[in-house]
Amino acid sequence: MMRVLLFIATNFAVMILLGAVLWVAENVFGLRLGTGNAGLLVMAAVFGMGGAFISLALSKWMAKRATGKPRNEAEAWLLATVQKQAQAAGIGMPEVAIYDAPDLNAFATGMNRNKALVAVSTGLLRGMERREVEAVLGHEISHVANGDMVTLTLIQGVLNTFVIFLSRIVGNIIDGMIRGNRDGGPGIFYFVIVMVLQVVFGIFASMIVAWFSRRREFRADAGGAKLEGRDAMIAALERLKGNHEQTALPKEIAAAHIGQGSSVT
Repeated sequence: MMRVLLFIATNFAVMILLGAVLWVAENVFGLRLGTGNAGLLVMAAVFGMGGAFISLALSKWMAKRATGKPRNEAEAWLLATVQKQAQAAGIGMPEVAIYDAPDLNAFATGMNRNKALVAVSTGLLRGMERREVEAVLGHEISHVANGDMVTLTLIQGVLNTFVIFLSRIVGNIIDGMIRGNRDGGPGIFYFVIVMVLQVVFGIFASMIVAWFSRRREFRADAGGAKLEGRDAMIAALERLKGNHEQTALPKEIAAAHIGQGSSVT
């Protein structure tokens, strides 16, 4: 789940930062960004959607900083494989990267399906046969072609909106109960309460995003099978299953000869 985890982690960081900026703007500079619940909801939508797309942009930037380009002839075939698959899928040539990690993994990210990034681990290259690696690359190219990252970003944006909105509504209630009838607007305790609620609600939102992402894996598996053949896709998934010591593939997936990806997303 590296692709999704990277995005979720980045989104968490961005939302906490935006929450702090929002509190400072309202309580230090006196800006009223949301008047009433309707105004608060509009403000939450702007910050929530903006935060999700900032997270997506940062995810690719962070991934590029942590990876490197193919370094020798033994790895250069990755470029040719990705180029062939990208042409077959009807998308622009993604950037191809390799990162040092012992686990069998790969991921794709990027806001634009024609300017994406596909990265594979050194463990994947060492632990899989070439045809299996090609199937994994086909899986990632399918994610790009299907626009999965943008789809998940939109879902995350909607969830961010409600995280921001509900954390402030509930925060106001809790802060009011603590302060009683004392005069004065929300203070530092309100900020702490909202940040805690934002983290708690954000964890639940991340679970929903991960669930939607899991659903997209089936479609990406089918895309990888179409690009590199069912046998190669099945072999890659079996290799991943064995590597992670997972149970047998679900019967309905095995019957279709297309399995669910283990850690490759």
